[in-house]
Amino acid sequence: MTNPPLILIVGATAVGKTELAIKLAEKFAQRGEIISADSRLFYKGMDVGTAKPSKEELNRVPHHLIDIVNPDETLSLAVFQQKAKDIISDIHKQNKLPFLVGGTGQYVRAVTEGWTPPEVTPNEELRSVLEKLKEERGKEWLYAKLKALDSEAAEKIDLRNYRRTIRALEVIFTTGRKFSEQRSKGKSPYHLISIGLTRPREELYKRVDERIESMFANGLLDEVKGLLDKGYSPTLPSMSAIGYRECVGVIKGQMSIEQAKVEMRRITRIFVRRQSNWFKESDESIKWFHPNAEIEIEGYIKSML
Repeated sequence: MTNPPLILIVGATAVGKTELAIKLAEKFAQRGEIISADSRLFYKGMDVGTAKPSKEELNRVPHHLIDIVNPDETLSLAVFQQKAKDIISDIHKQNKLPFLVGGTGQYVRAVTEGWTPPEVTPNEELRSVLEKLKEERGKEWLYAKLKALDSEAAEKIDLRNYRRTIRALEVIFTTGRKFSEQRSKGKSPYHLISIGLTRPREELYKRVDERIESMFANGLLDEVKGLLDKGYSPTLPSMSAIGYRECVGVIKGQMSIEQAKVEMRRITRIFVRRQSNWFKESDESIKWFHPNAEIEIEGYIKSML
């Protein structure tokens, strides 16, 4: 018996994954449903700054794993992995096509490659020490420490995501082995059809810049003010998402809106390069297309089903 299909759509931020995934999900006779593998879309009330699909888009095709936790809650990789697997199984039972869509590499790979995370139970005492070091010396210092100990792990972790940095260091210090060597892969339980979306870098950066302008025009500052008014701390991991930290700076009078935009553009470009470490155009298991090649992509998927 062949494995059930899973269509994977990956690519850099702002490349056009959401729009294409919705169009494709609508076209197949089985009808598709979308599972988000973008960690920024988990959070309720964080819509503008994460470029969350609009209500109209969400109504066109069923979406899963969007708006599932509050900004002060966390969703571990293991919990996400199990939730995604359960949803994909339910979609298959309805004879529909699941589309796993997103740019958060570790979440995608955990599902598609059947990762078994390192079996290291949380060490609260060690975490407390690492948290204190982060407060005293900064997340940049922590990240540099991880880079020195395990450059491969650091390459795939966003500097702003200090909780993942701390977890990687915790595993390294507890086991004496590199974090990157301890994440075992299983055999994929799916007949995986992997679509990569790519644009020339200049074209992609232009879209990034347009998205940032659109975010401010659509009320990003008001969204951040609203979150702060509800009592959410600007130091929460969720608030480290690109755009939120910068808007906090604007609200506190630490930078102008134009300075915030410049910083967002700079950090997004770094983020795009980090995403390419997860999804390389040289990866032969991924078929790469320009997002405008919708007919060719649809034909490729049909030929692979």
